Amino acid sequence: MDLVILLLSVWALSSPVSAQVPAAASDLCPDRLLGNERIRTCPKPCTQDKDCGNKRQCLCDGQCGLSCVAPGRSCPWPLPLGEHLEARLLSPTPSFSALLEVRCDPGFTLPNGLDVAIRRCQGDRQWSGDEPICTESSADPTPTQMICPRPEDDILHTNGTGTLGDTVQYSCLFGYTLVGSRENLCQHDQTWQYPHPICQKSFCPPPKEVENGYVVAVQKTEYEAGFETHFLCKKNFLLDGPNQIFCLSNGSWSASPPFCRARCLIPAERSRIVIGGVKRWPYDVTDAMVPHGEKVTFFCKHPSQQCSLAASESCFDGKLNQPHCYLEPTWLQYKLFPHRLVSEIEACEPGDVK
Repeated sequence: MDLVILLLSVWALSSPVSAQVPAAASDLCPDRLLGNERIRTCPKPCTQDKDCGNKRQCLCDGQCGLSCVAPGRSCPWPLPLGEHLEARLLSPTPSFSALLEVRCDPGFTLPNGLDVAIRRCQGDRQWSGDEPICTESSADPTPTQMICPRPEDDILHTNGTGTLGDTVQYSCLFGYTLVGSRENLCQHDQTWQYPHPICQKSFCPPPKEVENGYVVAVQKTEYEAGFETHFLCKKNFLLDGPNQIFCLSNGSWSASPPFCRARCLIPAERSRIVIGGVKRWPYDVTDAMVPHGEKVTFFCKHPSQQCSLAASESCFDGKLNQPHCYLEPTWLQYKLFPHRLVSEIEACEPGDVK
C-alpha cells in the first residue's frame, strides 16, 4: 500500500512545470485530452508564458496539459466529505498543484480496492477526480485483523493499520501541532501503550518590525499557519533578505525578517571611480551615492612607477570605506593637472603589480 501511495504522489508531483516551458520540460506534461474526454473544460492551451495574459502562466494542469493558469488560485479547503472518509492536505496551502490525500476508514476500501486516493488542485479551482466512495470491506475478520480503537479526532491522522502488535505514527493536519507521543503500540489486549496525542492549533507571533521598512500585513496578535506576510523598504533603502515569509505549522515563521540597507556616499570627489563597469566622476552619480551591495573601484598610485592600480570596496548598509592605498587628490591637483590624476593615468601592467 505504501508503494502505491508513493507512486501516486510521484505522478501527481511530476505534473507542474516551470513558468518558462522549455522543450525538455514540456515532455513531462501529458498531452491535452481532446474529443469525448471525461474532464472539465480546460483553460486556454499554451507552450510558453507569452501565450497567456499578464496574470497567468503556462503551467501543467494535469489532463488539460500545458494551459494558461493563474498560479495564485486555490481549491476549496477543508472539503465536505462523505461517510467513512478522512482527508489530509499534503501541501502547505490548498493552492494550484497542491496534493490532497483522501483515505478510507479502517474496514472500508475504494472501488479499486485501495484505501487511499491522491487528488490535485487544478487550474479551475477544483480537486482532480471524483469524490471517492468508500465501501465496507467484505473480508471476514480474523484474529490477526483485530485492531486497537483509533482516535475519534478528525484532525489527528494515524499512519499504520493498528493491528495487534503494530506500531503506528501520528501526525496532524496542516496548521496544527502534535502534543504527545508520535508513536504508539497496539498491545495484544487491544489497548494502546500510551494515550493518543492531541493536535493543537498553531499560531505564529507577529513578525518583527523592520527598521526603515514596512510589514505588509493586517495587524493581529497572532497569525494562523499558512498566513504569508510581505516586506517593503522605504525610499533609497534596499531589501536584504526574503520579501515574504510564511507561518509554518509548528508556529514559527519560515525565515527571519529581512533588513533594509542604506545607500553609501562615495568617499571620493576629485577622482574618477568605476561603478557597474563604467568609469565615472562621483558628481555624475545620482546624489553621489551607491546602493547597498554595490562594488566601487578606486584608483591608487603605484609606489614607484607612474601607473595606477585598481582597488575595490563594497557598500554595506550605509558604509563604504576607501581602500588603504587610495589618496584623494588636492584641489590644486584636480584644477591645474587633471590629466595627471591617478584615475587618469595608464593602468599598471600585470607584471608591475606585486
